[in-house]
Amino acid sequence: MTNKVSGDLFIIGGNEDKDGDMEILSTFIKDTKTREGTIGILTTPTGYPDEVGGEYRDIFMKLGAQKVELLHIDTRPKAEESVFLEKIHTLSALFMTGGDQNRLSSIIGGTSFFKGIQKAWNEGMIIAGTSAGAAIMSRHMIVSGKTKANHEKSNLEMGVGFGFLEDVVIDQHFSQRARFGRLLHAIAQNPQIIGVGIDENTAVWVREGGRYFEVIGEHSVTVIDGCKLSFVDIAEKAESEEVTITGVQLHSLAKGYRFDLETRQLIMKEKRTTR
Repeated sequence: MTNKVSGDLFIIGGNEDKDGDMEILSTFIKDTKTREGTIGILTTPTGYPDEVGGEYRDIFMKLGAQKVELLHIDTRPKAEESVFLEKIHTLSALFMTGGDQNRLSSIIGGTSFFKGIQKAWNEGMIIAGTSAGAAIMSRHMIVSGKTKANHEKSNLEMGVGFGFLEDVVIDQHFSQRARFGRLLHAIAQNPQIIGVGIDENTAVWVREGGRYFEVIGEHSVTVIDGCKLSFVDIAEKAESEEVTITGVQLHSLAKGYRFDLETRQLIMKEKRTTR
């Protein structure tokens, strides 16, 4: 794996706690204090930018952030405007809201604003995203996909994300929306990548230049690795869109566990010795 991450990434499975101890958002804000600057909230994914962005701004200020600014970019021409490009240089962190990852990709992808945040991230800026803002983090991105919980057939559509993680595909609201099947389909089609399914109110905190991530939050993270799978057959008949796959490696990680993205292995916790 050849991730070249400079800044930390907070990839949140959606529906994170905003009323209780707010572990995920608190950890994010604490991490941002290691750098000077403003926290920018990118509201592009949502159709309610003032409401959604305003809620996060209030939460971040409550958690101790010194300065927070909303970035309402809803067209590609706006993503080329100098006023937004200049703001990038003032940011310690960027937070991407939930909504529609396809909207985020189509409006921001490939623009001067995207190139600016990519450069800033390579220089240490922290980037966080929830739900759609999480899905966009990887190079391979799930745009949509019906699940067995609501439909008889799977209909997976893949796109291109922001590429902060090269050999990974992210899925969010994972257990709550029964998305195991669609992530498995994504890995069957792209066995060289790692599938990371993140539950709600749960996040992966990507650290140390992208070498590993740590699970934080309430629930668990599912990792599907098809690199060493021995057989895969995706049916293409009209009456069935099932997949036959064997040899895939499955990991389920609870809070506090770490996963090495280079070796694709669980990082075991050190055992405490008692005297």
